[in-house]
Amino acid sequence: MNQTALSNAQEAAIALLAVLRRHPKRVLGAVAAVLLVATGGSFAVVSLSPELPLAPVHTVIEAVQPLPIDDQRDALASQALRLYRSDVSRSTDTADTLLKRLGVNDLAAAAFLRADRATQLNLIGRAGRSISAEVDAQGRLQALQARWSPEDDGHFKRLSISHSDQGFTSSLQTLPLTASTRMASGSIQSSLFAATDEARIPDAIASQMAEVFSGDIDFHRALRKGDRFVVVYETLEGDGEPLRTGRVLSTEFVNAGKAYQAVWFQDPVASAQNKPGAAKGAYYSLRGESLRRAFLASPVAFSRVTSGFAMRFHPILQTWRAHLGVDYGASTGTPVRSVADGVVEFAGVQNGYGNAVMVRHGGSTTTLYAHLSRINVRNGQRIAQGENVGLVGATGWATGPHLHFEFRVNGVHKDPLTIARQSDAVPLTASLRPAFDKTAALAREQLAAAAQVRLGSVQ
Repeated sequence: MNQTALSNAQEAAIALLAVLRRHPKRVLGAVAAVLLVATGGSFAVVSLSPELPLAPVHTVIEAVQPLPIDDQRDALASQALRLYRSDVSRSTDTADTLLKRLGVNDLAAAAFLRADRATQLNLIGRAGRSISAEVDAQGRLQALQARWSPEDDGHFKRLSISHSDQGFTSSLQTLPLTASTRMASGSIQSSLFAATDEARIPDAIASQMAEVFSGDIDFHRALRKGDRFVVVYETLEGDGEPLRTGRVLSTEFVNAGKAYQAVWFQDPVASAQNKPGAAKGAYYSLRGESLRRAFLASPVAFSRVTSGFAMRFHPILQTWRAHLGVDYGASTGTPVRSVADGVVEFAGVQNGYGNAVMVRHGGSTTTLYAHLSRINVRNGQRIAQGENVGLVGATGWATGPHLHFEFRVNGVHKDPLTIARQSDAVPLTASLRPAFDKTAALAREQLAAAAQVRLGSVQ
C-alpha cells in the first residue's frame, strides 16, 4: 500500500472512531441491521466501545476451606447471647405463667418471684403492666422490668428484678413520665370507635375528641359515612414505653362537609407561676373561640342514647307516654357527671327514679340524674361542671342499667341534646391573644401533617 493510501486509511479510521464516540447506539443499530439482513436474522453483536479491554481473560478456580463448625459455635457462645421479649401483665398471671410467656425457663427465677414481696404486691395478678425481660441462651432470667402509671400525676412506677452471682434482687422506683406527640387520621365508615380502632388511636383519645366537639356535633345521631378527622395527641412514656395517653393537643373533624377545629390552650405565664386554676386550660377553635359551653352535651362520657326526648312505649307501664328525658345506655358503675356548675338540690331515693340526684344551675334551670347504683354527692353540696355525682345503675323503674337524664327550665322539660348547642361559649381574653395565635399557628401545621397519616400514628 502506497503512502497516500495509508494516509487515507488512517484518516478514515480516525473519523470512524469519532463517529463511534458521538453516536455509539446509532452505529451499533446500523451494524445490527446489516447483519440481520445478511445472515437471515442469526448473528452476534460485539461491543464497539473504545474502552473495550484488550487484556486476556483468565479463569481461576481455587478451593476455600470453611472454618470448623466447632470453632464457630464456641465463638458464638463466648459472646454471651442475650434474648429480649416484651409483654403485658394479666390479672390471671402467676409467677410461672408470666415467665413462661416471656420465654423464661428458670426455676430459681420463678421461686424468687413467688417469694419476693415487692413482686407479689406490684406485679403478680396485676393487669396492664408493661413488662420487658432479658434472657440468656439457656432461657435463664437475667433481668426483668415492669412499668405502669397508677395515677395521673406525671409519674410512673418501675419494678426492676436483676440477677447476679449472689442471686436475684428487686427494687421499686417512682420516676417522671415524659410526653411525646403522636398524630393520626381516619374516616367514618360505621362509628367513631371503629374508625379510631382502624387508625390505632386509643379509646381515651377518641372519647376526648367526641367531648371536644360535643357542643357542635351530635356524635350519637349526626355522624355520616365519609366524615373524616385528624388528631394530634400526647402519649406519656416511661423509659420509652407508652404507659398512658395524655390529652388531645389539636384536632379537626369534618362532619357532613363542615370542618370543626380545636386546639388545647392554657395561659403559659400563669401556668408557669402555678396560679390557681391556670393549668386547667381549655379547648378553643383556631379563631380563638372557646369550645367550653355552659352545659356539657352529655352527663356520661361518650355513651349511646337508647331512648330520646319523644313519645315512646313505656317498657314497664306498657303504654305510650312522653319520655321527658334522655336515656344513656352504659354498664353499671359507669361514672355520671354534672353537665354544669351548680348546687345539689336533692340526693336520695325518689319513686320510679330510684337513686337520683337533682342539681340546680342558677335560678330556673335544674338537671336530674336517675337510676343510679350509687350517689356520690350530698344535699346542698356545690359542684363544678364535670364533677362526679354518682354511678350508672338500674334502681327504681329500670329494666336494665342506664342513666335517665332530664333538663328542666322553670319546671318545663327540655330536650337535653339541644341545650349544649344553645349555651354560650366563654371568649378568649385580649391579653392572651398573642400567645394563643402562636399556639394556633403550630396547631395548623400539625393538623396539616396529621392529615397525611392514613393509618396508625407516627411520633
